[in-house]
Amino acid sequence: MRAAEPVHTLVFFGDSLTFGYGLDDPNAQSYPALIQQKIDREGLPWHVVNAGLSGDTTSDGLRRINWVLRQHADVFVLALGSNDGLRGINPSLTQMNLIAMIDRVRKQSPGTPVILAGTLMPSSLGPDYVNAFDSIYPRVAQLEHVPLIPFLLAGVGGIPTLNQADGIHPNSTGAAIVANTVWKTLAPFLTKVKVRAP
Repeated sequence: MRAAEPVHTLVFFGDSLTFGYGLDDPNAQSYPALIQQKIDREGLPWHVVNAGLSGDTTSDGLRRINWVLRQHADVFVLALGSNDGLRGINPSLTQMNLIAMIDRVRKQSPGTPVILAGTLMPSSLGPDYVNAFDSIYPRVAQLEHVPLIPFLLAGVGGIPTLNQADGIHPNSTGAAIVANTVWKTLAPFLTKVKVRAP
């Protein structure tokens, strides 16, 4: 199906997982790029913006979100926090930053749906930290009344054949699975958002 002329903007705001770190061609193989391909096949009038930046923590994201929001977003996917967990950042700070970013989107772009993509930490970080961190995303989703993708890397994390040599970043096959995971939550929003006034 021929893609419709883009009239909506879908922003993915994340870290290296969103950027497509280590892929041969992030512009074609990252999960946001694969979402754009799905959109085009469906003939939906959406343009994807990949605002992933490798190494970003939620604190980094909070510092740069206003710059990203200078362009209008009709749907905003927030996928940050993996680097917080891997660096042992206090989960309460991560939660506070996620809520602050959701509030920024709502202030800058009232009515724009925010979808929160969660992450889970490896057991090697210890049960107390893992339990505290993993509970952040369901809690934020409940407090802020936003839809939640429980685990961005569902079906990919911890599976060597779906990840690059570092064991952290998906390879192209893994990225395709991530795109399918995101699409399940995202797709309904792409058909019900109204065209904004010019």
